[in-house]
Amino acid sequence: MFRVLAASAAVAVLCVSASIPQIAGAQPAPAPPNFPGQAEFHDLYKELLETNTTVSAGSCTVAANEMASRLKAAGYPDADLQILTPPGRPKDGNLIAVLRGSDPKAKAILLLAHIDVVEAKREDWVRDPFKLVEENGYFYARGASDDKAMAAAFTDAMIRYRKEGFRPRRDIKLALTCGEETPDTFNGAHWLMTTHRADMDAAFALNEGAGGRLDGDKRVYLGIQAGEKVYQDYTLEVTNPGGHSSRPVRDNAIYHLAGGLSKIGLFDFPAHLNEATRLHFQQMSPILGGQMGADMKAALAQPTPPDVIASIARDPGYNSMMRTTCVATMVSAGHALNALPQRATANVNCRILPGEAPEAVMATLARVVDDPAIHIRMAGEKSPVSPPPPLTPQITGPAEAVGHQLWPGVPLVPAMSTGATDGRFLTAGGVPTYGLSGMFGESDGGGVHGLNERIGVRALYEGREYLYRVVKVYATQP
Repeated sequence: MFRVLAASAAVAVLCVSASIPQIAGAQPAPAPPNFPGQAEFHDLYKELLETNTTVSAGSCTVAANEMASRLKAAGYPDADLQILTPPGRPKDGNLIAVLRGSDPKAKAILLLAHIDVVEAKREDWVRDPFKLVEENGYFYARGASDDKAMAAAFTDAMIRYRKEGFRPRRDIKLALTCGEETPDTFNGAHWLMTTHRADMDAAFALNEGAGGRLDGDKRVYLGIQAGEKVYQDYTLEVTNPGGHSSRPVRDNAIYHLAGGLSKIGLFDFPAHLNEATRLHFQQMSPILGGQMGADMKAALAQPTPPDVIASIARDPGYNSMMRTTCVATMVSAGHALNALPQRATANVNCRILPGEAPEAVMATLARVVDDPAIHIRMAGEKSPVSPPPPLTPQITGPAEAVGHQLWPGVPLVPAMSTGATDGRFLTAGGVPTYGLSGMFGESDGGGVHGLNERIGVRALYEGREYLYRVVKVYATQP
């Protein structure tokens, strides 16, 4: 996920800030499983984690070559393995591998995962962030969850398919990309969709963005993500002639900016429930129960009662699922302690509902601020905009069926991610992308993007088996 996010996409899509109560009927956690090839997978996972892929000191190209070597050792020919490196960025290599299908007319399925990770300082961590440590039922390392867990699981699945002689109906493509965490520097998924579109072409893609929720040792639900909010920053700026601080005037750049930001802080964009959010509320209503469950059920009415929206919105995570949100994140003003400010700027970070244009959001901000002294402009590259991909039976059916094989009785719950992943580039580029991992986690986010990142040992191994099985089904269905 973006380095500016507080938690991984997997956590963002679940986005329940309140703790989930004990749920009757939720499945107890068994001892860590032992699926075929698990020791080999552990070795692959360890190698990937212990290869530094931060933008400051690491190399995605090294990691991509390591995974390509493992695929080649499993029998993949050179023609089906590509290391694609952008000009002038030798450390930002991306791997694309293909398992050929039997039907040349069937469009491929694409397995997408990023292999770059957020920065991590050894002095801040309890353990070395670039050494895999297993402790008290968890794996600890930078990238243990985001996103090397899925990158390792997808690579491992491709190896298993080749070794067992599996011939899918449609091609299975693997894309391990670089730069998802630092898109302001370089983004591999965007670059590949722009410069190697045929290699990325697929009927749909599976990506990070949803896992499962644990409540203690019990599984509450398995998530599937359809669509994500658009990330967009805006710069608010006020300029002024300034002057001596001993002669203050009311026309002060800081006062103008502060007044505008205060108005934005009090403003709520209109609520809109898309398909994924409605399905999420429908499924979560009986799981949560209580007032929140009742509110979610009532929210399915059209139009949704305003008092119900207000009640659900008290939870920041659910509020963000229902509407575009904009929040001030950085400010800078003034040039001297004894002078009136000549310039004051602020960054307002917006997470925009799919289908809403960033230009329209900027116009709304200008209307809310209602101050001609405040100039608003988009900051950085405009994010692509696209509606959420549809949750058809061809997508949800295999995800639910394989989930019931591994975790009987655990429901599949759709949702929209309130964060941002590389899926935004693929979906906008014509490759519908869904978040699906089968990896269950706690509500605290597991230290993703923060200190001591972790993933449950059982969660990782079961998620690996889930992805191996569900991709097989997707790759053979009509």
